[in-house]
Amino acid sequence: MIYLDNAATTKPDGECVKAAEKYLYTQYFNPSALYKGGYGLQQEINSAGKNIVSLIANTENFDCIFTSCGTESDNQAIFCGGKRGNVVVSEGEHSAVLSAVNELKQRGIEIRYAKINADGGADKQSLPELVDEKTSLVSVMHVNNETGAVNDILSIAKAVKAKNKYCLFHSDGVQAFGKIPFKLSGDVDLYTISAHKINGVKGCGALIKRKNLAIKPYIYGGGQGQGLRSGTENVFGIKNFEFSAVKKYTQITENYKIISELNSLLWEKLDKSLFIKISGENSSPYILSVSAKGLRGETILHECDDNGLLIGTGSACSSNDKKRFSRTILACGYEESVADGVLRLSLCSENTREEVLAAAEILNKVVANRKAMMA
Repeated sequence: MIYLDNAATTKPDGECVKAAEKYLYTQYFNPSALYKGGYGLQQEINSAGKNIVSLIANTENFDCIFTSCGTESDNQAIFCGGKRGNVVVSEGEHSAVLSAVNELKQRGIEIRYAKINADGGADKQSLPELVDEKTSLVSVMHVNNETGAVNDILSIAKAVKAKNKYCLFHSDGVQAFGKIPFKLSGDVDLYTISAHKINGVKGCGALIKRKNLAIKPYIYGGGQGQGLRSGTENVFGIKNFEFSAVKKYTQITENYKIISELNSLLWEKLDKSLFIKISGENSSPYILSVSAKGLRGETILHECDDNGLLIGTGSACSSNDKKRFSRTILACGYEESVADGVLRLSLCSENTREEVLAAAEILNKVVANRKAMMA
């Protein structure tokens, strides 16, 4: 099996899982318990949060709230930040953001949608024009989960703050964290990350926030998570997240180089008479989005699966959406025949040159056969 759907989820790192196992079997106490074992785990959680934040931000200015996933982190940012006036998001946002702002719209908040470019990136020139004195929140993803487009969130956040210094700026960084080298600036208020996108286990995410940022809880209860995210903490997931994140960042430059070479090789070997490239030059090498124009991407996906190749057609989180065409690809300006044939090929550092060559061969064969059948 060749797995090229790493933007959907990654294989858990065995070494990091092993290191965290003690939090399942021996140090399994409730972190809120008053005896030594519980208090010790609370200190472990605090240490994990600090270590994770330190990878991309100054811990004197930022901390984090642990959540169950990236979607929960996005929802907390949207519902706790978009309290009044209007909210600005790009048309290419993940469904965790767009569905949340749609709910805000039902509650009377005006939603303003910023256009995206052909590669899926936000138009950073026109987006700040939507911000005014009534804007309470702007959310722009760091790396587009369908096309891989990298948004310059630091300059966008700075431009937003120049228009309205009281407006909160959030970014979904799920596809950037552990993959794209960067550091958060003080203009970014909230930043979403997730464990299972960087070889951690599913069920753990975090919302990184400015320390002096006053937001209300999203989940109420016993007051865990600094009073901002109640519920007994998933210590195993949190510590595994920490171990996976630290390991990723010790290898981030080397991995970026490896992935860039694999991405270039994959596109080089795909038959240009069968595929058009959606991902632009300013895209994460971890995602290569292409289209077999005139064909159904879902059909190609299943035929590739039969041939031992696992790929995606876009966001796995939207696979239950009954709409045939990706809203993001249509917003990029592509016609429906292109949007219908979109395939997302997403890499990880464990992928090999041999796998990429074999994947290209399978894709070329499947698409050529399908086109021949339609001729």
